[in-house]
Amino acid sequence: MRRPLSLLLSGLLLAAVLLLQPRASWAYPFWAQQNYASPREATGKIVCANCHLAKKLTQVEVPQAVMPDTVFKAVVKIPYDTAVQQVQADGSRAGLNVGAVVMLPDGFRLAPDDRIPEEIKEETKGIYYTQYSDDQPNILLVGPIPGDQHQEIVFPILSPDPATDSSIHFGKYQLHIGGNRGRGQVYPTGEKSNNGVFTASAAGKVTAIDADDKGGSTVTLATTDGSSVSEAIPAGPSLVVAVGDTVAAGAPLTDDPNVGGFGQTDAEVVLQNPVRIVGLLAFLAAVAIAQIMLVLKKKQFEKVQAAQGL
Repeated sequence: MRRPLSLLLSGLLLAAVLLLQPRASWAYPFWAQQNYASPREATGKIVCANCHLAKKLTQVEVPQAVMPDTVFKAVVKIPYDTAVQQVQADGSRAGLNVGAVVMLPDGFRLAPDDRIPEEIKEETKGIYYTQYSDDQPNILLVGPIPGDQHQEIVFPILSPDPATDSSIHFGKYQLHIGGNRGRGQVYPTGEKSNNGVFTASAAGKVTAIDADDKGGSTVTLATTDGSSVSEAIPAGPSLVVAVGDTVAAGAPLTDDPNVGGFGQTDAEVVLQNPVRIVGLLAFLAAVAIAQIMLVLKKKQFEKVQAAQGL
């Protein structure tokens, strides 16, 4: 009885180890969803920056103001040179993928399909949206998707209506946006990916460089205290050292193959009260009428003065 139980536990342990191994197909935003209750830390940093260390530009376009219960679009721009290629997990080169996270204010959510105008539907073809979690419909994720086709990602958003939800109020709201292109340099487990610089853990002289059958290599260093240190370099980065070179601790052993990066930005949108718009129009109309009446009164006064010979 104990042997089958031990075999079962061993099998479960092996399955867990295999599932937790970083895989090329497990890209963002999976890591953030699995490791963080919210994609934004208390400091304001979006957690994608913990693995995507390079900083790149991300932009967003949203309306200055929106009406209640209306569909509008937030356009996340993730620019980069589509001619460049990134290092894949196996060391080969391929085009960059992109992804985005949009943190909407409470009450705002992805517009249902039957509310999205045809024009916006055309702009969202090939894009699949997911919620960050079941209880956070205001946090939307996209990606990874091909970057050469989607340097602008359109999010169709439905604004809330304070008339039907007492927790929502008219006023200014803030959005938090993150945009990513390419793979990260660190996995959430703390391991380095092959899409970054590998450095020497100790000072010493390169005594050997041995290639392995997976396209990587092992660099052996003879340290000053007479010991040797081996540095495993995966397939992807190119070595910048040769046998006989002397390197300092922390010095790069490879180039930096990363061509992507992550960026975040904030935006503001006003949930506008229609009554205020009507009031503003009424006020402007009253001002216009008052101005017209003032001009007419002045003309009438001038005629009276002319008739009296003044």
